[in-house]
Amino acid sequence: MSDKAKKKDIYDIEAILGELKDYYVAPEVLKLVPKKTASKFAIIPLFVKDEVLNIASSDSDDLHTLDELRRVTNLRAIKPYEASKEDILLAIDRNYGLQERVKDILGEVRKERLSEGMDTSSIRGLTEDEMTVEKAPVIKLVNHVIQHAVEDRVSDIHFEPEERFLRVRLRVDGQLEEGYVFEKNLESSILTRIKISAGMDIAEKRRPQDGRIQFKMESKQIDIRVSSLPTVFGENLVLRLLDKSSVHWDMGTLGMEGSVLEDFRKLVRRPNGILLVTGPTGSGKSTTLYAALSEIICVEKNIVTVEDPVEYQLEMVRQTQVNVKAGLTFAAGLRSILRQDPDVILVGEIRDQETAEIAIQAALTGHLVLSTLHTNDAAGAITRLEDMGIPPFLIANSIIGVLAQRLVRKICPHCKTEDSVPPSIFKELEMKESAGAFHIGKGCSECKGQRYTGRTSIHELLIVNEAMKNAITKHAELDEIRTLARNNGMKNLREDGIRKALAGITSLEEVLGATTEGV
Repeated sequence: MSDKAKKKDIYDIEAILGELKDYYVAPEVLKLVPKKTASKFAIIPLFVKDEVLNIASSDSDDLHTLDELRRVTNLRAIKPYEASKEDILLAIDRNYGLQERVKDILGEVRKERLSEGMDTSSIRGLTEDEMTVEKAPVIKLVNHVIQHAVEDRVSDIHFEPEERFLRVRLRVDGQLEEGYVFEKNLESSILTRIKISAGMDIAEKRRPQDGRIQFKMESKQIDIRVSSLPTVFGENLVLRLLDKSSVHWDMGTLGMEGSVLEDFRKLVRRPNGILLVTGPTGSGKSTTLYAALSEIICVEKNIVTVEDPVEYQLEMVRQTQVNVKAGLTFAAGLRSILRQDPDVILVGEIRDQETAEIAIQAALTGHLVLSTLHTNDAAGAITRLEDMGIPPFLIANSIIGVLAQRLVRKICPHCKTEDSVPPSIFKELEMKESAGAFHIGKGCSECKGQRYTGRTSIHELLIVNEAMKNAITKHAELDEIRTLARNNGMKNLREDGIRKALAGITSLEEVLGATTEGV
């Protein structure tokens, strides 16, 4: 369910129907109506209140369907609400899909265990020895969840213990959505299986841990980073999926176009200076830096990185991972790298004054340094470094450019249609209605009702020329830096996003959600 629906009462039928294809039905409610019955009558159970089952139906006046449901559920009454058949079928697929597949897997294993004379009266937490059995139900379940996630382009899998069940949510194209729900008695087995595979301590449940899994799926090699966090109802696990076989480090495919792409490539080929990529967590900064490195990798250059963590391995690049416990911080790693005769240095993130000072000294002594910062826009990187205590004259003489970026979802090409944007929006954006048409996805089987497939990036590139250097040295305010960058030809994030929306790549809704006015 969307945040919009969550903020309202859980029985707010208007909110539920408005988000039906994304609505999460509680497991105990799903059990009342078999999937076969739901599909046959094109209905989806929503919730039970006062012994009345509330449903969404494509034909709320069908008395035969209501009588059949009353008989099947044995409840006092059935209360129908009208909804489109397409939304109902998508909701059925979302809510019943995994439950049915899980039931099939567990049914298989129970048969195998019965044939071996084993007790199948209850599914309990498995011991470590039992986990080694290839056909143990928990192994099939975990493998199924991961395989399904890879097929659906999921970037993160969240295993979230609740009081009465284990919820699994999936992040697709930057958005979390409901995935699966497992019974509470499977929780220990599932989480233990993942922790064993990731090389984590299964006896330690009171402190956070990190681990890694190498998962092979047909021709794909999936690298999975696992993170655990103790919570009130159990250990929360998050799996970050990295599909190495699908990675193509090409800046031309990242959404950078025209003068931004051309100017960024020129900056990457500069012999020295600091080139920064900024944006919030999950905005694709690391991917952009890897793509930048791929453009300049050659025998003549010694490229060394210090990252946290190393997400992908690059040929001919010496990559080092931060290890705080061992004393290997970004600053310590960067200091050691300078003794390795580097030409190009990538620092995963500039987090503190010490790291910033060493990076600046490296740039001033003839090295090209690539790194990231967490700022709202490109100009904000300058003031962020000042806030760290870096003198303005050092910033002016070391920074050569700052790229700010955001990720936005791409409209599904199979259900793309023209969007009706009110005249007030054009006025607010200071645009003429004749500027062009915006588009939106309607939701179809190809995008599973999500309206979007995949993501692209929007950018703004600030280049530090002589005029900008003078302004920074004189301790220019943030607005002054932004104005100067605009006068130098920089298009801001929102402008780049609107251009992509007018081209039908993304929607105006996505652009406005990812940017703020003037940024």
